[in-house]
Amino acid sequence: MFGDDASSIGIPPEVWRYYLLVNRPELSDTVFQWDDLAAKNNGELLKNLGNLTNRVLSFIKKFDYVVPKVDVTALREYDINFLKKVSELVQEYHKKLELVKIKEGLKILMEISSEGNLYMQEVKPWDAIKTDKTM
Repeated sequence: MFGDDASSIGIPPEVWRYYLLVNRPELSDTVFQWDDLAAKNNGELLKNLGNLTNRVLSFIKKFDYVVPKVDVTALREYDINFLKKVSELVQEYHKKLELVKIKEGLKILMEISSEGNLYMQEVKPWDAIKTDKTM
């Protein structure tokens, strides 16, 4: 399977790039499999990163696409722990990219989006905004 084959059958470039990066051969050859492409697209890219992106964009739409200022004194321990964890992961992500360890960096990026999804699911801002309009 070559890049022009992916394009000619309609695989979106973003999906193809993700698949190539996540399966990037680093120590040995990689074998292309249609089932694996579908699983990575549906189970990782869409379910994880796509879900978080949709959640965040849908939520900030309620604020006319302006992210409101956060009152740091109102942060709970859960919020602080989340921010600390994500900050550490972002630093690790940058280090991997500086070392040109793209595949490892991508895995960290997906972990960051997983953390974001878990946080959104726990905090449920779509419910909280119903009672706290200053959120």
